[in-house]
Amino acid sequence: MGIVQPRRAAAEVSDEDFKKLADAVAQLDQKVETLQQTHEKDQETIRQLQRQIGKTKAIASDAQQKADDATQKLQQPVNPMVDLSNAATHNVVLAGDAEIQFGRTTGQHSSFTLADFAPIFLYRANDNILFEVGFDIRLQNGAASLQNNQTGNLGSQTSVDLSFAQLDYILNDYVTVVAGDMLLPLGTYQERGAGWLNKIPDDPLPRSILPSSGVGVLLRGAFPVGKAGDSLTYSIYGVNGPSSVDGTGNSTYTDNNGNVMPNLDLGGNIGITSSGNNANLHNDPSGGGRLGYFHAFKPHYDFEIGISGQRGEWDNAGNRDWSAAVVDAAVHVSPYFELKGEYINTWVETDDIGTFKPNGWWIQGSYKLAGLGLEMPYISNVELVSRYDMLNDGLGTKTTRTTAGVVYYFTNTLQFEGDYEWLRSRGPAAVPDSAFILQLSYGF
Repeated sequence: MGIVQPRRAAAEVSDEDFKKLADAVAQLDQKVETLQQTHEKDQETIRQLQRQIGKTKAIASDAQQKADDATQKLQQPVNPMVDLSNAATHNVVLAGDAEIQFGRTTGQHSSFTLADFAPIFLYRANDNILFEVGFDIRLQNGAASLQNNQTGNLGSQTSVDLSFAQLDYILNDYVTVVAGDMLLPLGTYQERGAGWLNKIPDDPLPRSILPSSGVGVLLRGAFPVGKAGDSLTYSIYGVNGPSSVDGTGNSTYTDNNGNVMPNLDLGGNIGITSSGNNANLHNDPSGGGRLGYFHAFKPHYDFEIGISGQRGEWDNAGNRDWSAAVVDAAVHVSPYFELKGEYINTWVETDDIGTFKPNGWWIQGSYKLAGLGLEMPYISNVELVSRYDMLNDGLGTKTTRTTAGVVYYFTNTLQFEGDYEWLRSRGPAAVPDSAFILQLSYGF
C-alpha cells in the first residue's frame, strides 16, 4: 500500500480581511441602488418629454387648422365695391418742434418773449408721391410787433403762418419734382434750420435779406461722383418771386401811420392780387437754383460746399429786378465738431435810388464736450457754440453780432439753449444793443 499524504488545512481568514470584504460588498450594494434610482428618474424624464411632445403636436395641429381657415377666407371673392389696393400704403407722420424763450435786451425788462409750436405733417400716398406741410404757430410779446416809431403796449400776439406746403413726386433715383409753397434752396440754412437743430435761438442776421419760401415748381436730386459717399446735389426752380408793397419800384413807401418802410416784400407774391384775381403781380416769374458738392473722408469727417442764386422781377411793371447769390459751406471733424457758414449778396434795382446791395455773412462753430472723453454724464451732455454774423442793408446801416452760447442735451431732441449776444449797429435803421436769450427746445 502506498503511503497516504495528510490533507493541508484550509487557510484561515483574519477578522480584518473579512471586515474589508464586507465593506466592499456594502459599497457595491449602494452603487447598485443609486443606479436604480437614476434609471427611475430617467424614465420619468422620458415620460414628461413624451407628454410635452404630445401637447406640442396638438398646438401645431390647431395652428395649422387656423392657418388653413385664414387661407380659405382670403381666397373668397372680395366685394368689388371696396377698393383695398392702397389700404396699406398710406402713412401719416407728425414731426416738428416747439420752443419757449426767455430773454432780455439792454435797456429793457427781461421776460418770456416767445412760445412757438411748428408742426409738420408728412403724408405718403404711395412709394413715389409724398406731401408735406408745415405751420408756425407763435405766441409772442406784443411789444415785439410794434414798428420803429410806434408806442404803446399791444399785449400778446398770436400768429399762424404757413411755412411750406409742397407735393413731392419721386420721378427716379436722381430726380424729384416738387410743387407748391416750397422752402427755397438759397444756401442750406432755411431747409436745415428748425429751432431744435439751429443750436442758437435766433437766425443769422443776413438771412433776413433772402426769401424763405416761394410758390412754384422745383426739380432736385443728387448723383454719386468719385468714391463711395461723395455726391453732387442740384436744385433748379421757378417761383413767383418777391413783390412790391405799393406796386412801384421805389425803395421805400409810407404806411398809414406815416412810417417809412422798405418797399421790397420778399414773400409777398403768391399770385393773388388785392382784388382777388389770380395773376402774377409782375410779368415773369423768378428763377433760381443751387449746385452743391459733398465729400466724405470717413464717417463723421466730411465737408460740403454749394453755390446758389435767384433772379427775377419784383415791381408790378416788371422793370426792376431782384437778384441774390449765396455761397455756403460746412465741415464736420469727428462727431463732436462742426463749422458752417454762408456769404450772401443781393442786388435790388429801384426807380428812385438806383441799385442798392444788401449783403452779409455768418460763420458758426460748435463742439460737444463728449469729445473730451471725460466720462462725466453732465459735462458730456454739453455743447459749446459760437457765431459771428454781419449785415449791411445797403442803405447805410451796418450791424455786427458776436454770440457765445451753450446747449445742454437732456435727450437727443430735448435741449436747453442759452446765449449772450454782443451786438453793434450803426445807421438810420440801427437795432437794439446786446441781449441774452434762454430757450427750451423739443424736436419730434
